[in-house]
Amino acid sequence: MDTEYPQDADGEALRRVAAGGADLSQPMIIDFAVAVADEATARRVAEIVAAHDFDPSISQDDGRDSWSVYCSKSMLATYEGVVAVRAQLNALLGANGGVCDGWATFGNNQG
Repeated sequence: MDTEYPQDADGEALRRVAAGGADLSQPMIIDFAVAVADEATARRVAEIVAAHDFDPSISQDDGRDSWSVYCSKSMLATYEGVVAVRAQLNALLGANGGVCDGWATFGNNQG
């Protein structure tokens, strides 16, 4: 398994996923977080990403006035893949006030 990734946030996250025992040769659900200013924007963003094969969920950020839309997608956890999805989300959502500010996964090694 190749765990040589760039020295950036996405590379570090992939190293943690691999170290956690996930099989990076198999798909897993990855949740891409999109930060938005308010609930109306969150709902609009959720509609847009749902039309592009993401499974969205909306939540208000704890103790803040901001909101997040988690855009879930089953995919291989590759550096190129996560960077491409983040770029896709930013391109889709920039005009609607959404910014993809990270991603997370529970991996695929749950028993």
